[in-house]
Amino acid sequence: MRSLRFYLCFLALYASISFPTKCFGNICLPKDHVAFFIFGDSIVDVGNNNYITTNLQANFLPYGETFFQYPTGRASNGRLIPDFIAEKANLPLIQPYLYPGYDQYIDGANFASIGAGVLAETRRGLVIDLNTQLNYFKNMETLLKHKLGEEEAKTLLDKAVYLICIGNNDYFVPFTTNSSVLKSYSPEKYVDMVIGNLTTAIKEIYKKGGRKYVFLGLPPLGCVPYIKAQIPGNTGACMEELTTLVKLHNKELSKVLPKLESQLKGFKYSLADFYSFCTERINSPSKYGFTEGKISCCGSGSYRGIPSCGERSNEYELCEKVSDFLFFDSVHPTEKAYQQFAELIWSGTPNITGPYNLKALFEH
Repeated sequence: MRSLRFYLCFLALYASISFPTKCFGNICLPKDHVAFFIFGDSIVDVGNNNYITTNLQANFLPYGETFFQYPTGRASNGRLIPDFIAEKANLPLIQPYLYPGYDQYIDGANFASIGAGVLAETRRGLVIDLNTQLNYFKNMETLLKHKLGEEEAKTLLDKAVYLICIGNNDYFVPFTTNSSVLKSYSPEKYVDMVIGNLTTAIKEIYKKGGRKYVFLGLPPLGCVPYIKAQIPGNTGACMEELTTLVKLHNKELSKVLPKLESQLKGFKYSLADFYSFCTERINSPSKYGFTEGKISCCGSGSYRGIPSCGERSNEYELCEKVSDFLFFDSVHPTEKAYQQFAELIWSGTPNITGPYNLKALFEH
């Protein structure tokens, strides 16, 4: 009898507690709920390329096998940066926008595409370029308005955090194909073109409500195993010409974001230093829990830099312990590296991510 009375008292107390919620149409969520939208390339694509006609895919083993135990389309052995951020923000894993039947945009959406660039010319016809990703975002906004109502959709998009990681392929592709695009421009003009197109895209997202952004700077592309494997003499040197372009891009991006902050009311951003993060682990892997910072886990040839990783290839080498490696394949980091970077951009100090970190953006 006493236990029954205690149970009834507990129920009455529980019922009296009001949990703060915010309702979007018929869907009620915690008041602190913040959606998460992702634009970009293979660093952040969680599977969109599975649903387009392209050979730029990671939907075969050993991709995905460490965490998911099956390939998901992520170009790594497990989770990517957006997956770790979603977990920290108390969100489910954000699904690819093209996932069949997916329309739970209350939590966010991932528009990224392996191989995509800021410029429409970058791997045209094989990827979802940034402009197409923006069109998908606008289509999603229309659906949200129908589903939630105009005001509720606006509130959701205003509070959301937007992760943008793109530009790698705009510099990488001219050095790895027969493209002559760089011969038409000086390095400065080419970087200006990429940054200019990226700035236009940011302003388009802003028009639709985007106020809080995190940008990933470009990593040291001239030092990835794929590039090193192509340098004659197997010297271990990085490709300086490519490194110069990447550094110039990062420098210009760091200049344009404060300008946008001063021009666009409510614009807040975090710029994460992916370049230093990777360079430190390439040069001093043991300091960060790796044994190998220059050779990839999966591939063939020098540095396992030939992109032969996976069951589609007749012959490739796979390391025994993936957590020892910074790079999973000839270009992309391992899940362990992504997790370390996600930790830093979530709660790091301004020397790695600033002026805000991601935790601050999700909380304010």
